[in-house]
This record gives sequence, structure tokens and C-alpha cells, in this order.
Amino acid sequence: MKRERPLALALHRALLLSFFCALLVAANSFAQPASSIVAPTARNDEGYTAKIKEYTTAAHFTTELVDHLPASERVPSPEKVLGYIAGTPNKLTYTKDLHRYFRELAKNSSRVRVFVAPEKSEEGREQLLVAVSDEANLVKLDRFKEITARLADPRQTNDAEARALINEGKPFYWASGSIHSTETGSPEMLLELAYRLAVEETPFIQEIRRNSIVLITPTLEVDGRDRMVDVYNYRKANPGKNAPGLLYWGKYVAHDNNRDGLGMALALTRNMMRTFLEYHPQVLHDLHESVPFLYTSTGTGPYNAWLDPIVIDEWHILAYHEVNEMTKRGVPGVWTHGFYDGWAPNYMFYVANGHNSIGRFYETFGNGGADTIERTVAQQSQRDWFRPNPPLPRVKWSLRNNVNMQQSALLLAMNYTAQNREKFLHNFYLKSKRAVAKAANEGPSAYVIPGNQPRPVEAAEMVNLLRLMGVEVQRMKGELSVKDQKDKEQKFPAGSYVVRMDQPYSRMADMMMDTQFYNANDPRPYDDTGWTLGVMRNVPTVRVTDKGVLNAPMELIKEDVRVRGRLTGANNAGSAYVINHNTENTLATLRYQLKETKISVAEETFKVGAQDFNAGSFIIKTEGNSTDLRRQLEAAVTDLGLTAVGV
Repeated sequence: MKRERPLALALHRALLLSFFCALLVAANSFAQPASSIVAPTARNDEGYTAKIKEYTTAAHFTTELVDHLPASERVPSPEKVLGYIAGTPNKLTYTKDLHRYFRELAKNSSRVRVFVAPEKSEEGREQLLVAVSDEANLVKLDRFKEITARLADPRQTNDAEARALINEGKPFYWASGSIHSTETGSPEMLLELAYRLAVEETPFIQEIRRNSIVLITPTLEVDGRDRMVDVYNYRKANPGKNAPGLLYWGKYVAHDNNRDGLGMALALTRNMMRTFLEYHPQVLHDLHESVPFLYTSTGTGPYNAWLDPIVIDEWHILAYHEVNEMTKRGVPGVWTHGFYDGWAPNYMFYVANGHNSIGRFYETFGNGGADTIERTVAQQSQRDWFRPNPPLPRVKWSLRNNVNMQQSALLLAMNYTAQNREKFLHNFYLKSKRAVAKAANEGPSAYVIPGNQPRPVEAAEMVNLLRLMGVEVQRMKGELSVKDQKDKEQKFPAGSYVVRMDQPYSRMADMMMDTQFYNANDPRPYDDTGWTLGVMRNVPTVRVTDKGVLNAPMELIKEDVRVRGRLTGANNAGSAYVINHNTENTLATLRYQLKETKISVAEETFKVGAQDFNAGSFIIKTEGNSTDLRRQLEAAVTDLGLTAVGV
């Protein structure tokens, strides 16, 4: 062995010492996450920070990410606008004040923009969307929306173009608060989160701002939020009295507002869907409250069989990152897996899961208000393989604890998404690409809704619902002939609707139109529901595996389908008009529209000429009704898609 000279040996030792020092620093940094996150020269809002500490019941219910609030000379904190900090005991914020704060934030920070959702709530309240990112990103917001839109449709983007778009683009991470009105913490937390993202200058927050765009819906159920605050304030003002119960949160809807993903009957669901189709976010994160202390969703399975397996993997990637990072920080009771299954697509966050994005949720421990309460933790508190760091058996729980837990975990997920910007954008593109290839690789080829429907109005409404979900629907230009799986010929007339499976949202369409076969040996599902649209609407729908259907002449439907009804028979038609009872829901609407008109209902089937009429058909006699009956009836049936026959 060659002997080292003294100078060389000294240099060698110095290099080794430097190397091990670097390893020690790195290891210490890994063990102490705050060292890379907290800017030592940052100036905090001391008054706000003191209240965070006061309202947090134990040190293990906070992290270095949220145990302080950065100060700003120009941008107002929630306390400066509302008079109290997020998570203040006995204080909940009305929708109008939530919105007032976000508008003040946007007015004073170029890193924040506020948009109004397309529809107002059923009671006339606005729903807001807030965007937070670096100023340079928000200036180019339309460009980043264009990028995600192009990645969402690989039919217009090849792989080389996609690589360039992924390199340029920023993922959208969308957090949505309080769809369930009794789950009160997330709107308060989102106030502070937006401020923190806008003003804090730590490398951790800068990463989120620079490499992603955060979207925030402060409260989704805006009507129910205000009712909940009213009831809570009544309880505080009238101790010992029974407070009014909330039979409904929104207009005739309560907890089931998060089961509207199939019907999209509520303005809040339609707003989420339309906003998704405008921004194409990579993550939609729905914030809930129930079990201790913070559950981050993955589900136990059986998982929805129509989802791309990649999205299920992404649920786990994000959830285990949060669990690991929160556990490293000494926070108890953060876990995943054992809460719901992941089967039914009726939840709001299927706005994302059904469209090649990541839909996920939290359940954070809450007290159903803003009280600080001693709680005995019973359910979901035992140690298990998926919950090795279980919640404490007894706890003093505050709204501020809730704010700390949600905000810390959410920041960790947002930072991870920003750090892995290209991975999430690439997966988004890849899932879209795999969806377009579904007809060729997995099947079926299409679904056909025959044009000779006995219920054309229901068929049209089903088509319009699919279109609202972003699913493309085509109309046949001529007769279609295909083979079924038994090689038997099937024929469909011109005008039949076709839902192709070679489109970006084929998985959502397949999910909605296929038949579910739940394994009887699996555990009872979290939501015991079925959802086949054709069956739900009593509309014949045919699953087609013959790839020839994709070559048939058809045209894309570009606006909602409207079936025009008609009144047949001469102007001086006989003594009555008959409307067949074919289970169209608009028959009930007709009865209300013609509320002053006398209408009889047939108790048995009958025949007029060559036409059969079912039991339940409407018989409207001219005698005893308005002399203007024909005009009124014709206007009503034309609008409702019904056919009235003069006899």
C-alpha cells in the first residue's frame, strides 16, 4: 500500500470530517423538520401567535407549521378583519364574513385572487373560489388552466407536447371546506391557511406557492353554514335552553348533500363540477370532521372497480406521507385505511376521482361547534396495523386543535404535491390517456341509448346529466347495427345516443351506466347504494362491446338535449285530450302547471284507435275546463316533452 504523505493525509482527514459533519447536519435536519421549514429571521404576529398557544390544549396538537402566524404590514390577518383568530373558543364565522375576509386578502395581496362560482345557492348566497400562488403564477393563471385542460384530453396532445406542458405547468390543489354544516372547523382553518400561504416566506411555503396553485372553497354548503352558526350562537346566548334542531342544512338537504355526486341536483355540486372542468385540478380535498384525531382517506376496499388503479395508489401515496410526517412531529392519532371503503361514487369528491384526478378527504376530530370540551375517545381509538399511533383515550379538545391538525396535514400534502409537481401532472395525463384507450384495451366500446325510447324526456335528461359531468355524448346519423357478445345482431335507429368509451371521461361514463355486482362475501359497503343511470331513470341502455360502433357516423352533442312535446289532432278535435302514462316524471310537473284544469286518471289500460294507453294516463275533458284549454295544454306539453292526443 502506498503511504500517504502528511499533507495528503491531513487533507483526507479533513474531507472525511467534512463529509461526516454534512451527514450529521442532514440527519439532524431530517430529525428536526422545523430547521428546514421555519425561517429564523421571520417576524411573527406576536399577539396572534400567543392566542394560538393559549387556545391549543396540548403541545402535541400543533406543529411548527402552524404554531405561529407570520406578521405582515400590508396584508391583514383574520384577526385584523374579523376581530378574532381562527380557532377562537366560542366563535364561528358566518359565510358573509368568510367571504369578506377573502376579498380583503385579495385586495391587499397580489398572491390571492377571488372568483364567484357560476351558480348561487338555493337561498341566493354566493359561493367563492379563492386562488393562492406566487404573483407570477396568478398572472399566468389562464395559461396554467390551458395546460391542465390539454393534459386532460390526450386526443389533442401527443406525448412530446405533454412533456413540454408538464415541464411548464403547475398542479392545482383544491381544498373545499364544510360541505357538512355541523363540521365547523374547516372554514375557520381555511381563513388562516390562505393568509399563511400568501405572506409566509419559509422555504416550505415558498415551495407551495412557486410550484403549485392552491384553490380554496371556504365553505361549500353556504346556506347550512349560516344556519349552523345561528344555532350555535343561540346555544351560547341561551344556556340551559333547548336549541332548535337542524332538520335540514341547505334547502331540503342535510348530510346527503355529499351524496349528490350521481344526480347533481344541488347548486353546490354543479358548481364543483363546472369549476373542476374549468381548472382540471390534480387534487380535490374535501374537509370533514368526525373520528379522532385526523383520518386521511384511503379506504379499506373493495374499491370502485371502474377507477384507474393509479388514482387508488395516489390516495395511499399522499395519505402515508401525511401520516408519516405528522407522526414524526409527535402528533397522536393520525391514521388512514380503516374508516370507509372507497366503493360508491356518490360523494362530491368523485368530481375528481371520476375525471382522472385525485379525490380525497380528511375526518378531523370536532366538537360540533367552537367549545373546548373534555372528551372520552371511544370509537376508532384502538391500536391497529393501520393505526400504530392511536388517539389518546381522553382529551381536552378545542376548535384550535382542530385548526392546527387540519392545517398542518394539508400543508404537508400541498408541499409534497408541489415538490412532485411533474409526477402529479404526468400521472394526470397518463390517467387521461389510459381512459381514452379504454375502449380498445378494456372495453366496453360504448353505451347506446336507443332513439325509439318510450321515455324520451328521461333519456334526454340522462344525456344532459352525463354532459354536465363532462362526458361526451354523440347522436347517430343513421341506423346502427352491431353484434352482441353472443354474435347476435343488434339494431339501433338513427338519432340514438352513443356514449363512446374512447374519451377522457370514459371511466366516469362506464361507472354511471354499467351494472354493479357487489361481492356478497365482502363486508357491508359504507354506502349501501346502487347507481346504474339507465335503471334509475327507467331508460333502456345497451352496453356494446362491438368495436364497430366506434366507426359509425355520429355527431357530438354540443348543447343540452331538449325534447319538444306536441299536441296532435285537429283544432276542433273531439271531447277530450289523452296523455299516455309512460312514467315520464314531467307528468307530475304537468299536473302542477295545469293546477286549475280538471284532469281524470285512467284506472285501467285502454285503446284509442290503434294506440294503446296505460293505466294512469291523463284524460282531460274539454267540458268543464277553460275555453282556452287547447292553447294552455299545447304550451305545457311542448315545454315538458309530452304528447297529448285529441280524441
